[in-house]
Amino acid sequence: MQLTKAKTSFHYRADCRFFVGEKPCVYKRVCDGCEHYRPRGKRVLIIKLAAPGDVLRTTPLLLGLKRKFPESYITWLTDPPAAELLRFTEHIDVLLEYSCESVVRLLSERPEVLICLDKEPRACCLASLVRAKRKYGFGWSDEGVLIPFGPEAEYAFRLGFDDELKFRINQKTYQEIIFEACGLTYDKGFEYVFALPEEVVRGAGEFLGRLGLAPGRPVVGLNTGAGRLFATKRWTIEGWAKLAMLLHERLGIRPLLLGGPLEVERNRKIEKLSGGAAIDAGCDHRLSDFAGIISHCDVIITGDTLAMHLAIALRRRVVVIMGPTCPSEIELFGRGTKIVADVDCAPCYKAECDVGHICMRRISPETVFAAAKEQLEVVSRV
Repeated sequence: MQLTKAKTSFHYRADCRFFVGEKPCVYKRVCDGCEHYRPRGKRVLIIKLAAPGDVLRTTPLLLGLKRKFPESYITWLTDPPAAELLRFTEHIDVLLEYSCESVVRLLSERPEVLICLDKEPRACCLASLVRAKRKYGFGWSDEGVLIPFGPEAEYAFRLGFDDELKFRINQKTYQEIIFEACGLTYDKGFEYVFALPEEVVRGAGEFLGRLGLAPGRPVVGLNTGAGRLFATKRWTIEGWAKLAMLLHERLGIRPLLLGGPLEVERNRKIEKLSGGAAIDAGCDHRLSDFAGIISHCDVIITGDTLAMHLAIALRRRVVVIMGPTCPSEIELFGRGTKIVADVDCAPCYKAECDVGHICMRRISPETVFAAAKEQLEVVSRV
């Protein structure tokens, strides 16, 4: 029970997880004698802003925090696109979108634990300024450079500038790396924490019905893009078209072409090259609706992209085509296959390739088809 600093004549409980202050709580009760009082417990702030796929694959951290601090109150600061995906996520008590208002709010609070898992200046500078009692992950130094907050994050810190460690030596998954950086014990049972509203799932099902998919046939999604930053992660247009033809000719499946605004023209070309074997599902869906479509797919075939993370989060079977990024960091939780390019220069994480994208060109449609067929056979046995 707390008194205001002005010593008002009434009592209130600002540490109750239901207390709002400027309006009644969900129970419409004043604090005195309220049987719904529940302390917030350990107050934790997570700063993980972008990209949406990276934010999704960070959500297992919520389970680790709840194991260590069963009574905790978790605030998550992220960018607006990722916030759309976290809106209904369990264990997040306060979801903040990055803005001037959110920054001012956090600078006025004092969480007991702060976790910053971004390495960009705006996140790290804020993490250094917030008055948290204990900090994990990354901050910003007086010299104006990224630093780890403590020894727990030194391995994750070194991965950023030691190519030999990142590309050749490291065998830890992203989840193992971030749990270590936060001083938490990782458990492989800690999967992505993600939820979609029922109306989104239902709407996606109705949309797929309008596309004319054969009733009773497996649904296979081909996510053909890779975003702006790492266009080198894209498989070839010819590869996607041939794969669609193989799925149609050998298994009687017309796969869905998935993507975002950057894939509009790309998917048109793939659809045309496939001779109509593929169905273009459109590239103008909201993120939540895009996730809803993936939730209806039996198998998703994709690069190392947001669609891959959504498929993992939604417990779909997945085939991942990998070239310039690190396969060791990707955890599929036993529900998929990684097809890794066999070239000396990969992984490289280059935004532009100076050797003709040989890593992705080396991966044949027949190889991807065989992996997809294997995953479909698993689905048929379940």
